[in-house]
Amino acid sequence: MRFIKNILALFFLSIEIGILLICMANAWVFALTDGRTYTKISKIPPREVALVLGTSPKMKSGLSNPYFTKRMDATALLYHHGKIKKIIVSGEKSKGYNEPAAMKNYLIYQEGVPEEIISEDPKGFNTYKSILRCKDIYKKNNIIIVSQGFHNLRALFFARNNKMNALGFDAQDVTKPESYYRNQFREILARMAAVMSYILGISPD
Repeated sequence: MRFIKNILALFFLSIEIGILLICMANAWVFALTDGRTYTKISKIPPREVALVLGTSPKMKSGLSNPYFTKRMDATALLYHHGKIKKIIVSGEKSKGYNEPAAMKNYLIYQEGVPEEIISEDPKGFNTYKSILRCKDIYKKNNIIIVSQGFHNLRALFFARNNKMNALGFDAQDVTKPESYYRNQFREILARMAAVMSYILGISPD
């Protein structure tokens, strides 16, 4: 009986430690990025480049992905208000699937952004790789990261820890409750993974 009690005590202690670590990791991310994300175009300072983080242009149903279109809207807003001069669209490119090309085409044909200012990064397979490649491959340090607000915090955490002069411009979020709460919960865990990767000195997947 005592053995079972000890196992249960250890189990609940592990849960408490896990929750504490999650809270501490998220608090660190919020503290490091405080004051560096913007929702109003009039408030955000100009930067040389916008780094647009990729997502699928289509949902499983075949309809347009609102996360995608809202990111493109936000990026075009930055350009048309003179907040940026260049754009890097970073995402996954694989057989029959090309996020950067979809982003570029949407910006050109739907948002009126000039083709010559847009660069495609086809190897932005995740948030960390997009940030790192922006700095190391494209040699851009003064950037505005464009994604939804819940995602921008983690992206800025990576950028700040890589000594980049980065800001975040939050694209409009999707208001469907099932999407909103799922993404918020996933990002809470993803921020913890980002912090642990940084502490351990390993590259996040």
